[in-house]
Amino acid sequence: MQVKNKAQKRLPLQAGAFKVGLVTSRFNGEITEGLLRSAKLALKKYGVKEKNIATVSVAGAVEIPFALQKLALAQRYDCLVALGCVIRGETPHFDYVCKMAQEGVLRVSQDFRLPVGFGVLTVFSVKQARSRFHVGGEAVEAALELASLQF
Repeated sequence: MQVKNKAQKRLPLQAGAFKVGLVTSRFNGEITEGLLRSAKLALKKYGVKEKNIATVSVAGAVEIPFALQKLALAQRYDCLVALGCVIRGETPHFDYVCKMAQEGVLRVSQDFRLPVGFGVLTVFSVKQARSRFHVGGEAVEAALELASLQF
């Protein structure tokens, strides 16, 4: 049996008609702006039209699931993407914020049967976060891939 080290990407050839909702937190704005730029570059790369992209800004990572839920309720999107950054501090607050964001995003995806790309960084430092702007694009790719699944 052969084990592959890297996940093979299976992306849609034609995502131009997809409607995508992006939810970005403003907390750690330098980082989340980089994630958003990466996400928008990926959307452009896969042919998603700018008029089909909705961008919502929220205060922090904890608020991301609520905004995703509001977008999902609108029933206009083929997929959604969550973008945020939580940097560990000296208190357990980090753990609660990460858990609330992750579980909330998962719940929206499952409750609405809607792909949600998870681009919320959980890191130890700003330096680590700055080296991970690419995660925004990867979250878009994951969401587009799931949105293109046909059975």
